[in-house]
Amino acid sequence: MNHICCYGEILWDIFHDDKKIGGAPLNSALRFKSLGNNVEIISAVGKDPLGDKLISFLNKNGISTKLILRNRNETGKVIISLDKQKNATYNIKNNVAWDFIAINDSMIEKINNSDAFIFGSLSSRNNPTKKTLFELLEKASFKVLDINLRAPYYNLNTIKKLLNKADFIKFNEDEIVEISSELGHFKKDIKSCILFISEFSKTKSICVTKGGKGAILFYENKFYNQNGFKVNVEDTVGSGDSFLAMLINELLNKKEPQESLKFACAIGAMVATKSGANPEFSRSKIKDFIESY
Repeated sequence: MNHICCYGEILWDIFHDDKKIGGAPLNSALRFKSLGNNVEIISAVGKDPLGDKLISFLNKNGISTKLILRNRNETGKVIISLDKQKNATYNIKNNVAWDFIAINDSMIEKINNSDAFIFGSLSSRNNPTKKTLFELLEKASFKVLDINLRAPYYNLNTIKKLLNKADFIKFNEDEIVEISSELGHFKKDIKSCILFISEFSKTKSICVTKGGKGAILFYENKFYNQNGFKVNVEDTVGSGDSFLAMLINELLNKKEPQESLKFACAIGAMVATKSGANPEFSRSKIKDFIESY
């Protein structure tokens, strides 16, 4: 069992006719928990009914809420729109509770005792939470960065600093091409971009997801490719978060990188077949899905 700490936004995903609990750190935490890990989230929610429901939900799902602060700001919300291909776009409400995460000694102790610290670039959009993030990064032994370029909530200077702090970085195709270009590398070939980012950040572990086409992993100076699993997509919300959790879980458990990437692509595809970010799948169900494909 690994000890995992996830940092950043926990919130409500608001769809056209429904709302569901979400946020990348929460989505990843739930998947890590389902894989048998000890998981904690560092975040904040408001002292409001939506915050109460989030805390209750996490407690019921066996995830500690000791490091989730309650403050005077409202609980986070994201308005989600789906296109004809069921791909999601996000309108993220600003100046909400998770934008004001204040560091404390309990957070530092948790980071010191964690096998992996999972954080996303979105969590650095406002100064209070960004300041806490960079303080915690100084304490973490294995730092996993999930790039989420949600305009207008990022800037290149902060992204550069995050890249240079990370031990493992996850992008999607568009994100790595955009960031590479901003840093002066204008080739669009994904492997070329990965090698460029690796050299720029001195990070030797990078993964790029390609939606339904699978993913590519650069790990210990070797490339691994995995084709996607063709499924009927309900929505893509949370697919990348489950993908990342599965990949890191497998690598921490010393599984072969190619097999790890296959399991990550499988869970990402399975999540996309359901509505919302956090459908439940047992490990045996994931194995059955792979074997039946």
